[in-house]
Amino acid sequence: MEISLRARVRAGDPDAFRQLFDEHASVVHRHAVRMTGNWVMADDIVSLTFLEAWRLRERVLPGDDSLRPWLLGIATNVTRNTARAARRHQAALTRVPPPDPVPDFADEVTQRLADTEELAAAQKALSKMRRGEREVFTLCVWEGLDAATAAEALGVAVGTVRARLSRARKRLRKLTELELDGGASGTGGNNGTGGNRGTQGGTGQSGVQRPAAVGQSPGSRHQAARSTQEKKR
Repeated sequence: MEISLRARVRAGDPDAFRQLFDEHASVVHRHAVRMTGNWVMADDIVSLTFLEAWRLRERVLPGDDSLRPWLLGIATNVTRNTARAARRHQAALTRVPPPDPVPDFADEVTQRLADTEELAAAQKALSKMRRGEREVFTLCVWEGLDAATAAEALGVAVGTVRARLSRARKRLRKLTELELDGGASGTGGNNGTGGNRGTQGGTGQSGVQRPAAVGQSPGSRHQAARSTQEKKR
């Protein structure tokens, strides 16, 4: 009879934990990135999540269900603790002189630029939500967990998850509309100025005259015509 992965993890089987890491490390990392918006912090959260999973292995319930919700619940708690530690660390840094800036030349900066911009936009909206709504939205919408599984991961009632998810969807829709309205109003000021500059004759709205053709100074045509007339006299 084959022993389930849950039973092997509960028993502290190293091979079972290797399998658990191989199957779910990327899921935990993706969840951490979406929660924090920070790639480096997400790497730390993955490590801390599996260390915490090893420490809590005896709490794994028997059965054959996936351990993904259990790991995501641990990752959510680790993210909370990491965020609190980061805030305390940042507060401590404000009390000491800042270090000299060090340029970052990592190759990953270019590769991840587009993803970072998209993630920053999502983080901006999510950061305005309550923590509980943000966690439920991340688990149910981004990670695809149903309400019951998300409730198990967060240790709350199913009704709580559904209520938070409903509020989160409404708030995110409203925040998105506000963000779009703000972006549209911020770009409208250029329509009547810079876009038309230099399109009317040789002088734009700035009053700067268009340069003369190469080899021809302003007024040279009139001087040439005047010289021709003087020669004919």
